[in-house]
Amino acid sequence: MGPVQNLSDLLNLLRRRMLLIGVIVLLGCIASVMVAISRPKVYETAAVIQVEGPVVLDAGPNSGAQSARLLQAIEQRLTTRESLLALIDRQGLFADAPGLTDDQKIWALRQSVRFESVAAAAGAGYGTASSVSALVIFARFENAEQAARVANDLAQNVLDLSVARQTSRAKDTLAFFTEEEARLAQEISVLEDELTAYKNANLAALGRTDTGERVALDTELRQAQQDLLALQTERKALEAKPRQRETDRRQIESLSAQEGVLQSQIDALTVQRDALDQRQSAAPEVERTLSAYDRRLQQLQSQYDLTNARRAEAETALRLEEEQHSERFSLLERATAPAYPTSGGGKKIALAGGMASVMLALVAAFALDLMNPVLRSAAQMERQLGIRPVITIPELPRRRPGHSLLKRLWQSLGASRSAPPPQPQD
Repeated sequence: MGPVQNLSDLLNLLRRRMLLIGVIVLLGCIASVMVAISRPKVYETAAVIQVEGPVVLDAGPNSGAQSARLLQAIEQRLTTRESLLALIDRQGLFADAPGLTDDQKIWALRQSVRFESVAAAAGAGYGTASSVSALVIFARFENAEQAARVANDLAQNVLDLSVARQTSRAKDTLAFFTEEEARLAQEISVLEDELTAYKNANLAALGRTDTGERVALDTELRQAQQDLLALQTERKALEAKPRQRETDRRQIESLSAQEGVLQSQIDALTVQRDALDQRQSAAPEVERTLSAYDRRLQQLQSQYDLTNARRAEAETALRLEEEQHSERFSLLERATAPAYPTSGGGKKIALAGGMASVMLALVAAFALDLMNPVLRSAAQMERQLGIRPVITIPELPRRRPGHSLLKRLWQSLGASRSAPPPQPQD
């Protein structure tokens, strides 16, 4: 159980340890104020870069998002190790601290500068990147002139890099689409040559085959076979005679000659029919191959048309960049040396120190009571021991001996002065 159980105990504790609490709070506040005053003064200034919209509204899609990405890339470029070391050399930063290493200088410079983008008034739609209307470059240094020089140096670098990167990007885009257009044109030409060669190699299969042609061939072939069979039957009948005359022999020779002619016709008709069947069987495969060629050619042509349109847009964008009609950055406000330092956190330090002093004083007072556990009231005695005291003797203040003696002498002197003078006796 602690010495403080209720509000009355707390008030008694504060009253008993008032002197200790006051001394600790006073010393803590004095120390906090001294620390706050001893902090170096910091000057902060800013340069503002405005993002101006394109003169030609159709300069390109998502120009606002492109400017935001461009500013982010430039910020990353300016905060690299090489860029910061170059800035330190140009502005002579940290000349009064020769003992700092390059890493320490870079860390200190990164802590001293910051970039803040100001979003455009018109909000971006869902799923689209927000556009930027301005970029604010802040610089914080102990020297006001130095802070202004650093902010203006960074602002000028942003302007230079923006112009260089936008022009370079437009040229690279145009070069890419030009090369892509030439490549697609070459592929289309090669594919057209392949298609022409394939058609020439499959002219027979490409020809339209009429069903009546096959029927005519079959009819003619059957007729020739029937005629051949009739001739063979007649020849065999003549050859079967027991006595053949000269006319019979000549007729047999004539029939044999006719059979040869008919057999040649039958063979020719069979070859034509087989060739026709082969063309008909190869036609579906040829048509599938031609369809594949056509689809590939259409795809390449679509890509070529799209690339041609994008190349025209890239040419327009490059011309706008060269004529300064596209989205560009301009220095809206240069950084000036501030006349007064910004708050270096002195008030916060003093306030925090005062609060810490109060807490420390209360903890010290409570700790002293814990180290000296004394029952100081009848309520504490009854709460701790369960015994109700009958008589409570108040604490009598201790008096120093010298002080009591002087007080008694002063009281005696006062009594003698107030006594009446003696009366004369008769």
